[in-house]
Amino acid sequence: MHYGSVMEEGLLSITVWLAGRSYRLRIKPEEESAVRKSVKLADQKVNEMRTHYAGKDDQDFMAMTLLSYASDSAIESFNNPLLQEELNKMSKKIDKVLAKTPDEIAP
Repeated sequence: MHYGSVMEEGLLSITVWLAGRSYRLRIKPEEESAVRKSVKLADQKVNEMRTHYAGKDDQDFMAMTLLSYASDSAIESFNNPLLQEELNKMSKKIDKVLAKTPDEIAP
């Protein structure tokens, strides 16, 4: 991965390479490490897609990589213990309301 950097207005301007193309990004300095790691992982995933799906173009590989990340992220979010705890609380509240008779609900 090749990149350059310049500070502008509190943001760091960096160049990252993904799927053989350069992209200029402006990010907070403290985000640089995470962004570079994410770009590296995405580039690896695009290359992996290239080896598994012949005959596609880079736009297809980028889209497939994005969909892969989105689905992984959705699964991780759903399995988050804090989210599960909140869903359980809401479910109990709903069950409690549904268990009431119409007379108990009316004001």
